[in-house]
Amino acid sequence: MSVGTYEWQSDFARKYVGIGREEGREEGREEGRAYEAARSVITILESRGLTLTPHTRRRIETCTDLHTLEQWIPKAIEADTPEDLFT
Repeated sequence: MSVGTYEWQSDFARKYVGIGREEGREEGREEGRAYEAARSVITILESRGLTLTPHTRRRIETCTDLHTLEQWIPKAIEADTPEDLFT
């Protein structure tokens, strides 16, 4: 029997399965926003002709803190080097 197709019988089970699904959706949305912010930072830096070292690219791509990534976007517009994001 697959959990994805099982029809939960109790109110308790329906409630907590629903909560888990919603938490999973929100987590996925948050990861998507972080991914897009990281892509924006990289795109801005590259479009300005700045070369990213593998270390810098990895640091941007692996950052999952949306607040930090959003702070890096305006810095990417004015940075002299990609490493200036981190100062």
